[in-house]
Amino acid sequence: MKKIGIIGLGRLGLCFALNLEKIGYTILGVDVDDTRVEQINSKTIKSNEPDVEEMLATSKNLHASTDFSSLKNLNQIFCFVATPSTPHGDFDHSQIEEAINKLISYSDNQPIQFVICCTTMPGYCAKLQQQVNQHNIEIIYNPEFIAQGSIIRDQLYPDQILIGKEENSNVDFLIEIYNNLVKSKPTFLILSTKEAEISKLATNCFLTMKIAFANALGDACEVWGANPQQVLNAIGSDSRIGSKYLKYGFGFGGPCFPRDNKALINAMNEKNMRFQFSETTIEANARHLEFQINQLLEKDLDEYYFESLSYKENSDIIEESQQLKIALALVEHNKTVVVNKACKTKDIILKLYPNKFIFR
Repeated sequence: MKKIGIIGLGRLGLCFALNLEKIGYTILGVDVDDTRVEQINSKTIKSNEPDVEEMLATSKNLHASTDFSSLKNLNQIFCFVATPSTPHGDFDHSQIEEAINKLISYSDNQPIQFVICCTTMPGYCAKLQQQVNQHNIEIIYNPEFIAQGSIIRDQLYPDQILIGKEENSNVDFLIEIYNNLVKSKPTFLILSTKEAEISKLATNCFLTMKIAFANALGDACEVWGANPQQVLNAIGSDSRIGSKYLKYGFGFGGPCFPRDNKALINAMNEKNMRFQFSETTIEANARHLEFQINQLLEKDLDEYYFESLSYKENSDIIEESQQLKIALALVEHNKTVVVNKACKTKDIILKLYPNKFIFR
């Protein structure tokens, strides 16, 4: 099997590297975090992602480095760096640009197919392609559709493989990699980079719209004295709608859903258009949060118990966590909040919010 380069060995990048290594590829990974690189090479890294530690322990052909020159002779390189949100709500692409500039400095104009696996703003990849044409670099957009806490599995069993490319790009190598990797029978979608960027954002925005709809209707059911999930199950039984993401519970949060809505709103605004669906989705999510807080306050319990304060079950991520926002609101109303001491968020919560909650 051939050698593959991976830039960015965070959660996504490391999982992808391990999945490829397991089926026979030799992986050369680069990351700016020298501690993480050392832990990967010594196989001592700790991860809350299932199977990561076990797969790393048995890996033989995964090599990590902080030196971009280690990628010098590779023709296919995947990029998993962060694209954090700006205060305005767009994505910051600076880590992608820093990575590609370092590649250019070592590449000697050799042909490189540079696969961007992080979320970007519509039109960014096409603009980047124009900037690197003279350096013999081909930009391909291949975003991940995964959930935190099941990344290894989600990469092996995708519903779809979304590939964005420019008109003359050849993505046969990427299709071959996925045919070797995946265990499901995904739909391969070959689009322009701009179409793929829009599709990635719109997919997450549509999912959050379903979540917000389910919770808004569920709140109404609570007021009417009806069982929210029974109603949602009935709606989801219609094949035109489907039951996925029609569950009554906490609002959406995490590192992707909220920011993708804001990014699509901004992208539309730049074209002098409004995307009212995402605007309403964000507003409905906030109203549901308020409803849940008031509902709990009305119960006036001696203690309020939370299994976790992460943004979703079995996660260690608290970014945009609706559970955490509810718990903090209860504390602000002088309520006692008890959290399961075995939850994955305990250490970070104690660091960020000392003396706010009781763990037992």
